[in-house]
Amino acid sequence: MEESKQYLNEDIFSKVVRAGRRTYFFDVRSTKAGDYYLTISESKKFTNDDGTFYFKKHKIYLYKEDFENFSNILNEMTKYIIDEKGEEVISEIHDKDFKKNEDAHNGENQSKEESKDEKSGEVELEDI
Repeated sequence: MEESKQYLNEDIFSKVVRAGRRTYFFDVRSTKAGDYYLTISESKKFTNDDGTFYFKKHKIYLYKEDFENFSNILNEMTKYIIDEKGEEVISEIHDKDFKKNEDAHNGENQSKEESKDEKSGEVELEDI
């Protein structure tokens, strides 16, 4: 009996994805009945003014009966984003010196915009 209590508190299978200030945890856990479910946790690091830090955590519990619908919608949404915006990550917006980069290329961007108008809807790789 004690073995089953210990079993309930253990992660069965886990994976971690680190993404900047965020860390995602994917954990397979066991229900009281011995079935498995998935928890997806997001942990995001924040810094206080005094230099100390803290984490905000969010968790999703996903049970087997919802796997197919969840997976279908996740695949549909990620495909939509890739189809609309491509796979390149546009992260310049988050750079502290984004304004400087924008100003430095402003003239270059204006001439590109003018030539785009003449091409009637053609998309260049730089646009993605």
